[in-house]
Amino acid sequence: MKRISHDAWATILGVVYLGLMVNFLVLVTASPLVVLLMTTDPALSWPLLALAAPLAAPALSGAFTAFREFGRGEPQVVRSFLRGWKATARKGMLIGAFASASVVVLLVDVRAVSASPASVMIVPVLALLVVIAGATALVALVALAEEPGARMRDIVKAALYLCVRRWYLTALSLVVLGVQIGLFTTMPAIAIGLTCAPALYVAWANSRYTLRPVLEIEPVLEAAEVRA
Repeated sequence: MKRISHDAWATILGVVYLGLMVNFLVLVTASPLVVLLMTTDPALSWPLLALAAPLAAPALSGAFTAFREFGRGEPQVVRSFLRGWKATARKGMLIGAFASASVVVLLVDVRAVSASPASVMIVPVLALLVVIAGATALVALVALAEEPGARMRDIVKAALYLCVRRWYLTALSLVVLGVQIGLFTTMPAIAIGLTCAPALYVAWANSRYTLRPVLEIEPVLEAAEVRA
C-alpha cells in the first residue's frame, strides 16, 4: 500500500480544521438565533426568530470568506472568518433583515388567504416568492463576501437575477440547506458540530459559480450589465 504523503495529510487536517472551526464560529456569531431555535417552539416564537435572523446573516458571510481564503492558501481560518464578518456585518444584517421581513410578510399572507377559494392559485405563488426571497439572500451574502465594497443595490439585483436564471444551482443549495435544517431539528449537536460547514460550503460553491458573470467585473458588481 502506498503511504499518504505529508502534504496529503496536511491538506486533510486543514480541511477538518476548517470545517470544525467554521462550525464553532458560526455557532458563536449566530448564537441568538441558535439559542432561540433550541429553546423555543418556532411556531410560537417566530417574531423573535424573525428579529434574530438578521443578526446571524454576517455569520454566513464570515464562513463564505473563510472558505474563499482557505482555497487561496490562507490557513488562518479564525482570522479570515472574523475579517469577513467585520467587513460584511452591516450590509449582511441589512440583507438578513430584508429576507426576514419578506418571508414574514409572505407567510402571513399565506395564512390570510389559505381559507379563501383563491388559495389554490395564490398560495403556490406566495410560496415561490418565499423561496426566491431566501435564495436571493443566500446568493447576496456570497456576493457580499466576495465584494464587501459593492453597493447593496447591485448585490441584490445580481443575486435576484442570477439565482432565478441559474435555478438548478439555487435549488441544489436550498435542498442541501433544507436537509441541514431538518437534521438540526432532530440532531442539533451533529448539525452544529459536524454538518454545518459542509452544507454551507456546498451552498457557497454553488452560489459563487452562479455569480461568475458579475464576479468577473472589477471592482464592484454591475448588476445592470449582467452577462449571460
